Parts: sequence; structure tokens; C-alpha cells
Amino acid sequence: MPTLPASPQDLLDRVRSDLGAGRAPLPSPSRPVPLPARTDAAGLALGATAAASLAAAELAGARPVPLNADAIAVAYSSEQWLRIDDVQPTAFAPLSGFFRARDRWVRTHGNYPHHAAVLRAVLGLGPDAGRDDTAAALLEHDAAEVSARVTARGGLCVPVLPEDRKVDARLRQEPLLAVTPLGRSPARPLPAGPAEAPLRGIRVLDLTRVIAGPVGTRTLALLGAEVLRIDPPRLPEIGMQHLDTGHGKRSALLDLATTAGRTRFDALLATADVVALGYRAAALDGLGLSPAALAQRRPGIVVVRHSAWGDAQRRGFDSLVQAASGIARAESPDGELPGALPAQALDHTAGYLLATAAMTLLQRRAAEGGSWLAETSLRRIAAELLGRHRTQTPEPQASLPAPGAHTQSFDVDGVTVTTAAPAVAYAGGPTRFAAPRPWGRDEPEWA
Repeated sequence: MPTLPASPQDLLDRVRSDLGAGRAPLPSPSRPVPLPARTDAAGLALGATAAASLAAAELAGARPVPLNADAIAVAYSSEQWLRIDDVQPTAFAPLSGFFRARDRWVRTHGNYPHHAAVLRAVLGLGPDAGRDDTAAALLEHDAAEVSARVTARGGLCVPVLPEDRKVDARLRQEPLLAVTPLGRSPARPLPAGPAEAPLRGIRVLDLTRVIAGPVGTRTLALLGAEVLRIDPPRLPEIGMQHLDTGHGKRSALLDLATTAGRTRFDALLATADVVALGYRAAALDGLGLSPAALAQRRPGIVVVRHSAWGDAQRRGFDSLVQAASGIARAESPDGELPGALPAQALDHTAGYLLATAAMTLLQRRAAEGGSWLAETSLRRIAAELLGRHRTQTPEPQASLPAPGAHTQSFDVDGVTVTTAAPAVAYAGGPTRFAAPRPWGRDEPEWA
């Protein structure tokens, strides 16, 4: 099986090359990142976290420091450490997971009620049907057929497939971060923020949800940026999910499909520095929110965008990309049952890469001007992982850190919320997140 070099330094080099940044030594921890897997999830996590840490250090004019392996593992597996009044929320709903279809396994995603409703409807189930009913119904269908029907109606179901080495090799010829100039504009100096907050004075409009985009914008907020997350009022967020990645941001509801909502958004865009996009490109294009349209209305904007599959139409999440790309088969415990990575590693990697791109392109804008777009996809990152070295069994010493390590707690409306602490680090950098705010609590305006 052809593989890429196993070193996280190689990953870091290619990310920095994609962004036009010079080579820099990886600030390695004293031991491997404890994310036990057959694929190199640990190296992926280290390389992405190092990329964001070095970009932050360069912004701050600070010295890189060795990264903490346990902190990276906790940050990547953050949903396993989340506590709300000492209770661990369930990360996946009953209709999310692996199910046996007639011919092979499928992976579904039903965390959002509207996605679960589509799955039940396609299977001819009632609105209260649970996991057992869903499992029995799926056994009556071929995986490709039922997945296509669920997808066509806006739901989420994919067959569990073996890896396609030709497709992965082709994807690995593409950049991890594809950078595109969006137009000319004068250079805009960065605000002179302190070392612990080098992005102070930078404004970020966050149009993302779930994990990848929010991890990226959470990182920008950690470094001092003012991040305003905008969500449609008709699409409620899962509360625990927002608390896990909402640190330091304000959260507002705004209907961009209305004239009033677009007018208010355009007023926010007029003084924004970064826009993060995570919804399907086709949906955003229909609202006039393509990267090109944003740059036309706000010259000098930096746009960072991610997708699940690298195309404009298809919905997806980390768990589904793992299943369809071959990762679930590679991580199988016995060659039959599908397995999973010890973290939503594709999502978290995308988040750190997006934050890295935003920081680097802000520096590029300060030096030479212009509007810029950086893009990645979970599927591209999956191809990266599948091309790296593997082990037959996870290393015994690569266990997750002890409970309570590298976490922090907040009071959010009288509720104690415990989350992962930051993994990005440099000399004099921030070591704690600001508290997450409840979803949709704020007005759609800059502070």
C-alpha cells in the first residue's frame, strides 16, 4: 500500500506551502499524541494543531513552544470531555450510527430532528420510531439504494465502503488548503494586538455549525478576534454542540433569506475582516453569499470555507465521510464490524487548518492587499489520513488522558459547563478559552 511520509512535519510543510508561508520546524511534544487508531490520527492532529500554533506565534511575534500531546488529544475528542452540571451529554442520537442494510453496512446521521425525520419517512416509519425499528427497516434495503433515497430527500445516510486508492491518490494531488485570490484591494495593516491576543481588532462573521467551522472560529476568538456567529432562526442548533465549540463568540439569529436580514448582514460585512462559511456552497450561492460576491461587496475580505465532500451540493458530517471514504473499514476491530476514529479528527483538523489559513491570509492582506479564499474538505483530509502509515493495532501507551486533564469549567446561565481547554500554544499565548454563550442569545451586531 503506497503511503505518504508519516511525519507530522510533512503535513505541516504542505499546509504552509499551500498558504505561501515558509518552512518552519514542528514544535513537537515530548511524546506521541494519545489518539489510538490504526490510521495516523495522532499525526494528523499534531500537524494541524502545530500549523495553527505557528501561525498564531508569527502573528504575535512570539516564540513557538513544544505542544502538549494530552491537550491535543483532549481538544480533538472534546465531545468526550464535555460535561453539563457533571453530566456527559450523548454525542450521537439514537438514529445516528452504523446499521446493517441487506447487503452491507450503512452509516446514518440523525442528530438534528429534521434529518432523523427524513430517515424515518424514507423507511416508512412513524415519527416516534427508534433505533430498533430503524435497524429492522434498514435490513430490508440495499445500502446504495436506501442511501440514495435518503440523500435525495435531504437526509444523511451513506454506505460503508472500502477505500478507493485511485480516488485518494488523485485527491492527494490537490492542496490541503486551496487558496484563491478573489480580487484586488489595498493592503490593510493588522491591528497591533498584545501577544496573548494578536487578533484583537479583527472581526469574524461565522456562518458555520457542528464542529469544523466552529473549531476554526473558536481558535480565532481564543486569539482575540471578535467572532459573531450567525444562524438561521428556522434551523435550531443542538445546545450541547454549541457549548462545546462556542467559546468566546457571540451568537445571533438572522434570516438571510429576507430583505431585512440581508440588509443587516451587509452592514456587518462592511466592517468584517474574515467570513467563515460551512453551509453547502449551493445554498450560500443562492443567497448571494458566494466568496466572489462577498469580496465584491467587501474588498479585502478573507473567506475560509469547508465542505464535507468537496462539492457544492452534498450534505455530510465527519462520521459519514469516515464511513464512505474507507476509514471505517480501516478502523474495523475484526474486519467485519465498521470502526471509527477515536475523535472527530477530520472535523477538528479542518477547523485548525481554516484558522491557520485565516491568520496567514490576514498577514498576506497586510503585506500585499487583496481579497482571499482558502478552502478544504473533510474528504480531502480523509484522503490525507488514508495515505499515511498504519498499525495493525493501536499502540498500548496511546491511551487517552486521565479524566479532568486539560479541561476548564464555566458558569453559563447558572449551569456549570466543562469543556476541553485550548491545544494551540506559543510563548505568551492564551491558555484558557473565554466562556461560551448560549446559542442565539445576542443581537446581530458588532460589540
